[in-house]
Amino acid sequence: MNDNSKELHNVRKDYIRHELADSDLLPSPFLMLQRWLDDAKGLDPEEYNAMTLSTMSEVGYPHSRVVLLRYFDTHGLVFYTNYLSNKGRELDLNAKVCVNFYWRDLERQVRVYGEARKVSAAESDAYFKTRPRESQIGSWASPQSSVIQNRSELDVRVSEAMSRFEGKEVPRPEYWGGYRIVPHYFEFWQGRPSRLHDRIVFRVDADFQWFRERLAP
Repeated sequence: MNDNSKELHNVRKDYIRHELADSDLLPSPFLMLQRWLDDAKGLDPEEYNAMTLSTMSEVGYPHSRVVLLRYFDTHGLVFYTNYLSNKGRELDLNAKVCVNFYWRDLERQVRVYGEARKVSAAESDAYFKTRPRESQIGSWASPQSSVIQNRSELDVRVSEAMSRFEGKEVPRPEYWGGYRIVPHYFEFWQGRPSRLHDRIVFRVDADFQWFRERLAP
């Protein structure tokens, strides 16, 4: 065992800040998610909506990256991206995804399984208009996930896009838009002492009704 392994083996933390009692549970996973997002927002108002999105590559490897939840309702969780990016191409091949929220200061995680479907063009247009102009320009300038020679190439593309839309409203590129993750599984994880964590699962049944159960840690 090398020194690095010894150090990693000795990293320990006991989770003691909260519990997830039956009396704390809500009947809907969407209500639970909203409550936990509200709690997280109080501690991290800038990135409480960050979630790790996992997709499956063409050759069977899972790919994960952090994206931002932009809104959600009982129909699903919505994020935006370039449809021609790696994640977009992978979603074209396999719409099944997993997202994971992790809030360190609350000692909480939420996992969601579901299928990603493109939102309507009107929905994407409406969101795109709320983005800062610089981000709108970036959507046109960046060939996301493609190989570029250097940073200067990207800078040139940004300058070209800025000139193209100077004095104009920046429209949404057709290759950029939203996905709605239609969920069928939520797991709410609350850290507890001695690794005896609370795990509450919501599953949807054949009648599209949610039912709840507790898992062993």
